[in-house]
Amino acid sequence: MCKDCGCSITDHDHHHDHDTHHHDHGDHDHSHSHQAAHETLHHNPQLNDKKTIDVIKKILDKNDHEAHHNREHFNDHGVLAINLMSSPGSGKTALLEAMADISPFKFGVIEGDLETSRDADRLIAKGIPAVQIQTGSACHLDAFMVHKGLHDLAIADLDVCFIENVGNLVCPASYDVGSHLNIVLVSIPEGEDKIAKYPVMFRAADLILITKTDLLPHFKYDIEREKAEARKIKPNVDILEVNINDDASVKRVIEWIEFKRKMRS
Repeated sequence: MCKDCGCSITDHDHHHDHDTHHHDHGDHDHSHSHQAAHETLHHNPQLNDKKTIDVIKKILDKNDHEAHHNREHFNDHGVLAINLMSSPGSGKTALLEAMADISPFKFGVIEGDLETSRDADRLIAKGIPAVQIQTGSACHLDAFMVHKGLHDLAIADLDVCFIENVGNLVCPASYDVGSHLNIVLVSIPEGEDKIAKYPVMFRAADLILITKTDLLPHFKYDIEREKAEARKIKPNVDILEVNINDDASVKRVIEWIEFKRKMRS
């Protein structure tokens, strides 16, 4: 049982021929996965027994091993993998839809939700290659789920693969899925306390998108204070404001991704 939020997590008993590979994470910092787990264990009095700690560590270690192989797969195909994380309703799918018409790079999506294929259906309707992963009771994607999605997505035809994680500001930050970059969205209607309340998630971010900025006149939200809060947690994080009805703001996100993609090529 995931003690962060009560979802079911299982120790995936997958047997691949990848086990001879050296477990090397390259230039991507995966310390956040174990840090998040450590913080959860430290602060939750229900997790004081060594057996529970050992089981969770084993799960995270197996997940990281599989994530390494996912990343190798992306690297072999020259694809930049981006993990999109946020609470539900922050605008992940809407952003991808807005990008579809103006992006200079071709992208596909591995879409995670507990139930339904509605988000994947929306993306496919926009001409975006998308694969739906239904997690059931799990409130996050893990590396094994993403690996399964890779079998159904023709990434050889893509420049970028977005992994649209399950809407949740807690558990997704603890699971490396094999991405190169993490983008975390937070929307104006969520209120201006989310960054401070969920520091592990925002500490994992390479880019923070403050979305639905067109709604600023209707909410008490100090956007500059929120940016300062984010940079207290991670001083070098990039932050962009996004309104999907404004092509210029969407293009700035695309330009950030294109810059990162060219840096890796």
